[in-house]
Formats: sequence, C-alpha cells, structure tokens
Amino acid sequence: MSTRALPVPDGLEGERVDAGVARLLGLSRTRAAELVAAGGVTLDSRPAAKSDRLVAGAWLEVSLPDETAAPDVAAEPVEGMRVVLDDEDVVVVDKPVGVAAHPSPGWTGPTVVGGLAAAGYRVSTSGAAERQGVVHRLDVGTSGLMAVAKSERAYTSLKDQFRTRTVDKTYHSVVQGHPDPSSGTVDAPVGRHPSHSYRWAVVADGKPSVTHYDTLEAFPAASLLEIHLETGRTHQIRVHMSALRHPCVGDLTYGADPTLAARLGLERQWLHAVGLAFDHPGTGERVHLRSEYPDDLAEALRRLRP
Repeated sequence: MSTRALPVPDGLEGERVDAGVARLLGLSRTRAAELVAAGGVTLDSRPAAKSDRLVAGAWLEVSLPDETAAPDVAAEPVEGMRVVLDDEDVVVVDKPVGVAAHPSPGWTGPTVVGGLAAAGYRVSTSGAAERQGVVHRLDVGTSGLMAVAKSERAYTSLKDQFRTRTVDKTYHSVVQGHPDPSSGTVDAPVGRHPSHSYRWAVVADGKPSVTHYDTLEAFPAASLLEIHLETGRTHQIRVHMSALRHPCVGDLTYGADPTLAARLGLERQWLHAVGLAFDHPGTGERVHLRSEYPDDLAEALRRLRP
C-alpha cells in the first residue's frame, strides 16, 4: 500500500472527487471511483464520497494498493540536458532539441522526466503518472528552459502562477521576412487543424491565445524576434508566426522555406526558450533564468548575418 498526499491544485476546484483523483494520478475514472468507494480517499482527513466536490487547497490523501500505484517513468539519461537551478522545490533544465517533456503515446525518444530520473532526481508526485512534476512543456523540436516541481507546494504554486500568467516565458525566434509592424501582438485562438491531425491552427473555436513580439535584429531574409507568451497553447508561437506569414525559419510543418533552412543548416524550427522568470515557491523571491543559444541555432544565426 502506498499513499499520495497533496493539496488540491487550484485547477481542480469544483471537480468531482473521482474525476479529480483520476486526473491527478493518471487512473481511469472507474478505478478512481473504486478507490473512493473503498474509503481510500480523504479530504482534510475526512472520508470523501465520489460525488463530493474538490476545494482548492484542501489536503487530499489517496491510499493506493501496490498494484494500483503509478508505474515509474523509465529512467534514461539525456545527453546535453543541463540543470540550471536545483533546490528542494524546483529543478530547471536547459532542454536540448529532440527531447520530449514527458512520455506520451507513440514517442520512444528521450524525455526530461526520464533524464531527471536517471540522474537521481526525485520530483513531485502531483500530476498524471507519466508527467509527475511537469508544470509546463516545450515541444520536442524546441530547446530551452523548462521547470519541473520537486515538492508538492512547488507544483501547486507553479501551476497557479502559469494559470494566472505571472510566469514570464521569453523565447527568441528567427522568422522569415520582416514583420510589419516590427513589434506587435497576435491575439488569435489556436486549436486543432481542421484537416491535419498533427498540426494546430488559428481557428474560430480554438482556445484564446496571445503572443507578443519585438524585432531584435533584421537580416536580408529574416528577423530575430523576442517573444513573450501570455498563454501557452501547443505550437502557439509557430502557429501565430505562420498566421502572420512569417513562419519560424526551418519550420517546414508550418510553411517555412526548405531552401533557406538548408542554407542555414537547420533541421528544426529556429525557436529557443531563452528566459524564464517566476516567484520561487519556497522563498517568494523572483527567480530570473537565461539560456544561451544551442550550437545549431547559433550557427544558423551566424550564417544569416552579413
């Protein structure tokens, strides 16, 4: 028997107990309901019923039979993944390209959570089994800074900060052409592409998505932008830049010129999570972190400059 104990995240406020437990621990709704019915779930030390509603901040304890406990994530070292912050609450890594945030169906490559496990890091047990501790994600083809919660208080705090948009996520991207105006905001909903399941697009029924950009440097065929996100939708920057007709250089999925990508030696989109700032869950102090461009992006930038 194992026990998972944590405060109810703000994002689960008002959910039924069985649904919330299923989401938090990566269980089926049926299995979660069985645990509740067996008296294995308490809220603030009182047995919960499956139809009870979760209250943010309430102390949730779930007793799991050994066969129900979430499986360990496969520990696999990740070459080139660098730790830039590590304390009792948070670990922030500089993620290389070609690495997923966490395991997912169909992905057999390395992951951040697997790399941390291989390096001996213990992270928060909050979240579904395969992505425990993960509070935000980067695409496989995007490099840069990514935070993982190590403590339960850090998971709750960071998820809340991302929800309330107080985390400052800064990206640099080289896009084709010269955006006009050179600084601006894209406010357009992003959702699944209507005809390509592997792509996302600006669609009327998508989720609200806001991207701010500023031109840092202009080249004959492209521009280096600094980008700040208010929201964090899948492929948001790539979709918004493509919608402006200035796709990220090298991003063939979203309409980039393959000839230019080949000339610059790029095999992925020129997009890097260069900065991350948040309030530390333990001290409350503002943390500011920066990441240098990886070699492939730095070389492409060198070739662009006259």
